[in-house]
Formats: sequence, structure tokens, C-alpha cells
Amino acid sequence: MARETRDGETRVAMVPELVGRLTALGYEVVVEPDAGRGALHTDDDYVAAGATVDPAALDDADLVVSVQPLATHAARRLRRGTTTVSFLPVGGPSAELGLVADLRDLGVTSLAMELVPRISRAQSMDALSSQSLVSGYRCAIVAAGLLRRFLPLNMTAAGTVQPADVVVLGAGVAGLQAIATTKRLGAVVRAYDVRAAAAEEIRSMGAKAIELDLETLEGAGGYAREMTEERAARQRELLTPYIAAADALITTAAVPGRQAPVLVTAAMVEQMRPGSVVVDLAADSGGNVEGSVPGEVVRIGNAQVWGGRNVPAQMPGPASRLYAQNVVNLVALLTRATDDGRDGGDGGHTLDPDFDDEIVAGACVTHDGVVRHEPTRLALEGSAP
Repeated sequence: MARETRDGETRVAMVPELVGRLTALGYEVVVEPDAGRGALHTDDDYVAAGATVDPAALDDADLVVSVQPLATHAARRLRRGTTTVSFLPVGGPSAELGLVADLRDLGVTSLAMELVPRISRAQSMDALSSQSLVSGYRCAIVAAGLLRRFLPLNMTAAGTVQPADVVVLGAGVAGLQAIATTKRLGAVVRAYDVRAAAAEEIRSMGAKAIELDLETLEGAGGYAREMTEERAARQRELLTPYIAAADALITTAAVPGRQAPVLVTAAMVEQMRPGSVVVDLAADSGGNVEGSVPGEVVRIGNAQVWGGRNVPAQMPGPASRLYAQNVVNLVALLTRATDDGRDGGDGGHTLDPDFDDEIVAGACVTHDGVVRHEPTRLALEGSAP
């Protein structure tokens, strides 16, 4: 396992409690020193779980797992034929095209966790969903912390304190978790998503679905289709009164590899009441809220606007545990039994990705000196001098 070196990354790709799952598959688990520090796991924790701690962990590795893509200098330590598993953005504002070109030229097989297909068989490997679960919870807690009022209804001898009104835009995994968390805290929650199926999911969480007189935008893989600017403008117009009436607004609309859609303009935020709060979970990918800044709280009108930056890393314990389980499940898929232990065999295993498997094929970015992910290959060709 590689030590994370990117600024602000506290998660780890493997937690001590899951090391045994890999050793049971026949792997020797080697960890770079202090790799678990951000998630509060010590080197001794990994050793006790059956791993080895070694500064040269990457040099002879067959398989390297990490959360963020390897830094260029680390990637260049890998042997030809090594396989990497990590998040590896290949589109949008954070695309890692230079690193992809290096991995191709180095003959490294790279699999991107965000490219794991969203199909039933791959649910246990879906790191986007597991990390969105963490983000959705975290952004609800941030909103509650910034808001200088109770979320729940309180009836006391001194009078009644009305519940806070929360609006959530986007009802994917993160949005539904934000709805569930603010609802459990006692807020009155309303939510909107452009997908027709989302209304029932919103109601199942105990929130009220905002229904606008607009066409729905069902897309592939559970994501919404891109909307025209005319529809986007009309949507903003219809959402404005709901946002103006909210004590807290949480926006969660994002699609991996694309710029986040602007759902809320600064003018809309300026209509919110004094003391109101906006939490933009998509600030890292361009932002759903005009004027939000990743990693900062800015003021727009009367509202504090919190821009999310690597939000899952703000809860490294659960985020790492969930991500590591996704990684273990994917590694198990990449592993083939060499025999069944009969006739004197040892029942061993070997790393042997099946590129005819739709999960492996979908997640693979580079293999054997070739960029196998077609959009990335075309992007690289387009960026060549």
C-alpha cells in the first residue's frame, strides 16, 4: 500500500482489519512507513494484522493500492507489468492525463475506482457510492454546525422554537444521506432532483420532494442527463423561492469526469435570510453554487457558503474502511485460483485480471503500453503537440 502524499488526503487504501482478506488470497501485504497515519492507523497496527512495513514497498510490488493516483516520481518506481488500483480522474477539471501517459509508457496496468461500472455485480466495488455516503453525512453535519439555530422543533415552557428549513439539491447517494441526516436531526427537509425516480427516494427518507413543471432528465448509470441552458435557467427560476425560504441549502449534484452544473446563482443566494448557510458539496468539481470556493467559507449576501474540498477525507476512519472494502472486493475479482488444493496442489492464487470481464474492462485505463479507456485515449491524442 502506498503512502498518500497529496495535500489534505487523510484516507488510506487498506485498513489493518482487512489485511487478512488479502493474505487469505495469497498476497503478501507490504505497507510504506506511516501510510496509515492520516486515518489513525500505526505501522504496528499493520504489522499486528500480518503486513510488513517497508520503505521500498513500491519497488517490487505486483499490485499497488492507493486512494489518490500515485505521484509521478512514485509511479516511475514501478516495474513494468505492475497493476495499480486507485482513484484516477481521466476527465473534467482534475483530469490526470499526464500521469496516464506515464503509466502507459511505463507498461503499468492502472484501474480507476471511479470507472467501475454501476452494475449490480459491481456494487461491492463502487467506491464512488461509498465515499458519497460519507460526503453526504459530513455535509449535513457541516450545515448543522454553521447554522446558528436548532434544527429540530423544540417546545418548552419558555416558548416554541420552530424547526429549521433545509433544501437539498441532488438526490444521489450523497444527497439522500444529507436528507436522511438532516431529517434525523429534526429539520424540515425539501429536496429536488432532475430524475423522475428520485422523488420517491426523497419521500422514502421522510423529506418533501420539490416538484417543478419541467421535463425529467434520466441518464445512464443512475446519473442525470445534461440539461440545456434554457432548461437550467427555468429550473433556477422555479427553485429560487424554495432557496430564499431555506435556512440551509445543501447542493450535491456532480458527475465524475465532468464540470459540476451551476444550479444556484449568487443572486439566488443573496435572497436568503440573514444567518442562512449554503453547503456546496460539488465545489471541488466547479461548484453547484456560483461563487463557492473549495475548502473555504465565503459570504454571499447574508449567507455563509461552505465549499467542499475532498470531503470524504474529513472523516478518514469510516471513509477508509469503506474504500478499503471496495478495493478488497476488486482485488478478489482480479485474482485467479491457480488450483483448488487437490492432488497435492497448494490452493494458491495469482493476480490475473480478466479483461473480458466488464468490470475489469470498464475500470481499466492503461494496460501493456496501451490506453484502453477510449475517452482518455482520445483526450490524450487531442492534447498531443
